[in-house]
Amino acid sequence: MIRIGLAIVMAAVIVSMSAGMYMYTQYQTNYIETVAGKTVTVGPVEYVVTFEGTHQGDKETVPENTFVMIGISAKNISSEGTMISGGQFYIVDENEQKHEAVFGEFSEKDLWLEKLEPNKPISRTTQFDIPFDENNQYKIIIRPQKDQSTVDTAVVCLTNC
Repeated sequence: MIRIGLAIVMAAVIVSMSAGMYMYTQYQTNYIETVAGKTVTVGPVEYVVTFEGTHQGDKETVPENTFVMIGISAKNISSEGTMISGGQFYIVDENEQKHEAVFGEFSEKDLWLEKLEPNKPISRTTQFDIPFDENNQYKIIIRPQKDQSTVDTAVVCLTNC
């Protein structure tokens, strides 16, 4: 009787471990690496990220360090509309620190939150306040919006690749 109970408990442990490993592999982040200027697909959106330079802000928003501006071309390749925002983009410095985008009205193309219609590409910009050194390597991370139902995350080498 004890052997049957032990066999049932062992089988339950093995089944639960197998189910846990399956779920873990299904929701593991898939990193897609590329370089600036190349197309990368994250969920239903194709992105092309470019380095647009640095600037010192405007009268209302002055950076603590330097603003690094990126250009973002985005195209929805699905049949339904989706949202994109500047909050999806992070810059990673040489110390592997992530910095969030800084929102302002630095140009008419600044990305805040925008609906992206199918097959209608847009071009926007966003910037990050970081201690910029032109000799260091910087990467942009593009994470999907929650409603895009993907585990893909892009890592775009921005400078000194």
